[in-house]
Amino acid sequence: MNIPNLLTVLRVLLIPIFILLFYVPYHWSYIAASSVFAVAAATDWLDGYLARRWQQSTPFGAFLDPVADKLMVAVALVLLVQVHANLWLTLPAAVIIGREIVVSALREWMAEMGARAHVAVSNLGKWKTAAQMLALVILLGNPPVWGFWVGLGYALLLVAAGLTLWSMVHYLRAAWPHLREGSEIK
Repeated sequence: MNIPNLLTVLRVLLIPIFILLFYVPYHWSYIAASSVFAVAAATDWLDGYLARRWQQSTPFGAFLDPVADKLMVAVALVLLVQVHANLWLTLPAAVIIGREIVVSALREWMAEMGARAHVAVSNLGKWKTAAQMLALVILLGNPPVWGFWVGLGYALLLVAAGLTLWSMVHYLRAAWPHLREGSEIK
């Protein structure tokens, strides 16, 4: 267990804390939940940076890092859909969660076919993640009352959903030759 892996485990352990803070019936609960989520989001960047810089990439970290990210984002989106309960949040949340399921299944299937490299993470995914994390920090930190910050959060989430769809199309196009019936993996 190295520091990058510990940061990834910390990210998973912070999920129940930000859930609890989100539901605490105090005026500061939104900002507290958002702050914990922001710390968890920062560890996402930091663990990858440290693993590369210190050459401490491990199979455990390669497995848990994307799982931690997906859990964190899915939980935040579910919390927000419940309290905002509108199309502006629900539709992008469904797109983001649906894309994660499709791309995860695609990567798993491509790995079984020996073509995992065809659906590797791209720079587009990094932009999607940045917009998504910023949107979630903003939305978690504000009550579901229309205003500048909530509007900005919705706009960023819509941008993230658009980038999410774009990256999914990119992955599907890369995998398409392998998905066609009768194609052979090389």
